Amino acid sequence: MSRRAALLPTMLAAVLLAGCSSSGSSAEPDPPAAGENDPSMFTNPVYAKDSPDPQAIRVGDTWYLFHTNAEAQNVPVLTSPDLVSWTPAGDALPTLGAWAQTGKTWAPEVIELETGRYALYYTAARQGGPQCIGRAVATAPQGPYTDDSTEPLICQADIGGAIDASPFRDTDGSLWLLWKNDGNAVGDDTWLWSQRLTPDGLTLTGEPAKLLKQTEQWEGELVEGPFFWRREGKLHLFFAANAYHNFSYAEGYAVCESPTGPCTKATENPILKSTDAASGPGHGSMVEKDGRTWLLYHAWPPGAEGAVEPGRQLWLSEVTWVDGKPQVRPPSKDPQPRP
Repeated sequence: MSRRAALLPTMLAAVLLAGCSSSGSSAEPDPPAAGENDPSMFTNPVYAKDSPDPQAIRVGDTWYLFHTNAEAQNVPVLTSPDLVSWTPAGDALPTLGAWAQTGKTWAPEVIELETGRYALYYTAARQGGPQCIGRAVATAPQGPYTDDSTEPLICQADIGGAIDASPFRDTDGSLWLLWKNDGNAVGDDTWLWSQRLTPDGLTLTGEPAKLLKQTEQWEGELVEGPFFWRREGKLHLFFAANAYHNFSYAEGYAVCESPTGPCTKATENPILKSTDAASGPGHGSMVEKDGRTWLLYHAWPPGAEGAVEPGRQLWLSEVTWVDGKPQVRPPSKDPQPRP
């Protein structure tokens, strides 16, 4: 007699007993988990495949998200109607600029320059040199973008190279570019920099300004992934810090007097850090939808830090503002209200 057959009498008896109670009613199935199948709720991660260093813009009713190279694409694009459901939409930059070599196209970010024209700033390895920043232009948000430059926009080879470009349009209409010198690649300091862009977004003008570097214990040996966010007149500089491939990676912010500084780090940093649901959350970008503020960022599944599969997944957390300070909802896989 098989083990399965031997268990049948016991199982039948258990079913009969379960069907009888003092009230004579049958047992009810367990209720669904809170938020399950509720269209007003969502759970993280919102995209479970490798999608590091995410940044998104909204054009019409569609969100376009760009992230570090993956699946043999230089700049993968995802689209979404709601910030929650994401669909792959090809490669925004199928051909790199003549100065760049493939394989390390990092942290791309896009800004709309004018109606029907967009600029993409990306990091790539210079031919025979360090990581540098380039820019490309397209007439549609998803691309294809074209970089017609023979040289990178920013390189800073003497201090490790330049990575993690982030464009910003201030309330006065001025355009700015943020980035990080890749000092940790050569044992040097990692500064976050800013410099003004010309109105067409294609050229830097004026002098670059140093904003801040790694100084706090939680930051480890580096700061990176900067972006500006202005709220109620106050200019916030968000940044990631520490080693990207472990649980110590986290997100913090500073408040700046202007796009060229000076900037003061928040005493409550880090404002986003690892939990038992997500490891090494950071390198985010912020969006606003219907008056609510959200942070898109990447995180590893706990225990899979540095692994190729599934890689750094896409997470979404609401940001609330208390006394003018941002508070990010900690990473959790519990259902939460949709944007």
